[in-house]
Amino acid sequence: MNTYVIALILGVFFGFSLNKAGLTKYHKIVNVFRFTDMAVLKFMMTALIVSMSGLYILRGLGLVTFPNVPATYVVGNIIGGLIFGVGMALSGYCPGTCAAGSGEGKLDYLIPGLLGFLVGAVIYGLTYQHIFPVISAIANIGNIVLPDVWNLSPFLTVLFFALLSVFLFYLIDRAGLQRRNKEG
Repeated sequence: MNTYVIALILGVFFGFSLNKAGLTKYHKIVNVFRFTDMAVLKFMMTALIVSMSGLYILRGLGLVTFPNVPATYVVGNIIGGLIFGVGMALSGYCPGTCAAGSGEGKLDYLIPGLLGFLVGAVIYGLTYQHIFPVISAIANIGNIVLPDVWNLSPFLTVLFFALLSVFLFYLIDRAGLQRRNKEG
């Protein structure tokens, strides 16, 4: 029960952060795909750095253990990523911002978001038994995470990702793709 309370508190905090960063607005999501505003990318990369750092520090201190990693199916990840990305670009919604916008009471997030979640779940449920065996046979690289792929310490992997992100943020700012105040 304690785990659910912590997850709920963290989820509310994350949704609040999304809202305060202005990322529950349609144009913010769409402008990422137009390469005109990278605020969403910067926010998510920062969230990944903070969570990776925190989790690996907690694991290093022996305070948490990681669950078993499910198998990685490269083809499935690519297909799923393409479906997710195309859907997100066409609709201007992502699951996190959709939940945050719904929490604000915005019907334009609640109705398409809920509909999208339900349609996606139904399609997944109807196709899983037919598609998964094919995908899993093509490129199953096993239960592996990035530090294992590169044979690096998890702390070096997190540090590399953080430095790469900071460099990407620098390039975004130099290219003029930083957050803008205008709506369009």
